[in-house]
Amino acid sequence: MLKSGLRDGPTLDEKRRASPNPVAEPLLTPYHGTAFKLPGMQKMNNLTISRVARNAGVGVETVRFYERKRLIDQPPKPQGGGYRIYAEDTVARIRFIRQAQELGFSLGEIGDLLSLQADPRAECENIRARAEKKLAEVERKITRLGAIRSTLNDLIAACPRQGPATGRCSILEALRPGDVGKMAGPEKSLP
Repeated sequence: MLKSGLRDGPTLDEKRRASPNPVAEPLLTPYHGTAFKLPGMQKMNNLTISRVARNAGVGVETVRFYERKRLIDQPPKPQGGGYRIYAEDTVARIRFIRQAQELGFSLGEIGDLLSLQADPRAECENIRARAEKKLAEVERKITRLGAIRSTLNDLIAACPRQGPATGRCSILEALRPGDVGKMAGPEKSLP
């Protein structure tokens, strides 16, 4: 306002109300120095647990779970309060853990792989041996699942499909202890 009472354009509050997004577009912004990043860009050296979780594509509880399992380090509490700040490699480490889980590695095995990854003396041969062991385990599971599938197909094929289940259902009868696989013969029993 000018001294004469005439206005010299809209007030700051009027400009904010007229803005399409008054919260995200402040009219006056503080100077943050050369490290300032635009909204939406996260500084990787200021990783709180929620940012780590978001960047890694997991939930906050998953991050805490990995901390309890000692797969990732929990940063110390800052003196004077505030949020714990995670190391920059934490996001990559969580992604590594998730990828290894997708391949069937247990959390214990993943811990071993992470230790080998951090060990400058580790040899590729050691890691390959672990991958080969996991592949053999997967092959055994596939074989077992094939046998289960075959037995279930036989049980379903022998089902009369009608009538009361009590005392007449061939599937329920075959599932009684000691009876699984009798319908298909001993060579088809469950592994």
